[in-house]
Amino acid sequence: MSVGQRVSSDRQLARLLQIGVVLEELVEARAARHFESLPSREQDELHKDVRELLSESGEESAEHRERLESLIDELDAETIPFEEIELLVGEQYAQTAPDDFDGVLYDQLHGEETAYKFYDDLITAIEASEATFALDRDRLLETLTAIRAEEAEGVEEVAKLMEARE
Repeated sequence: MSVGQRVSSDRQLARLLQIGVVLEELVEARAARHFESLPSREQDELHKDVRELLSESGEESAEHRERLESLIDELDAETIPFEEIELLVGEQYAQTAPDDFDGVLYDQLHGEETAYKFYDDLITAIEASEATFALDRDRLLETLTAIRAEEAEGVEEVAKLMEARE
């Protein structure tokens, strides 16, 4: 199933929204892992900014996940529990965890950009579709557009921190 196509059924829409939930769970779990891996030295202003960014990113992803799950519930579909994704991230993360600020920021930037692109493609596919969904189309698009805008803000915040490191 490609996001580049038109979304033609409730089942396909539910699957795409479930992908969004998994993306949010990944960003949330990775932000939490990064946050835990950083020492909590209060004297380093940039260090505090990175910790704050990671904390906010995790909270935002959890909120996005809840909004997507609400839409999925209306389509009478299920999502993958966060605990399962967190466990998978933990297993993979142990092998690939960045060990410095730059690695953490690049990883965070990648997650934010991936989510932004996914929502952008999903919105385009829904707008190109003439299908009728069990969800109100305007509310669906409004929710996804708001999430996409928040992901764009996240990309900008990470990019600013990266510039501050230079």
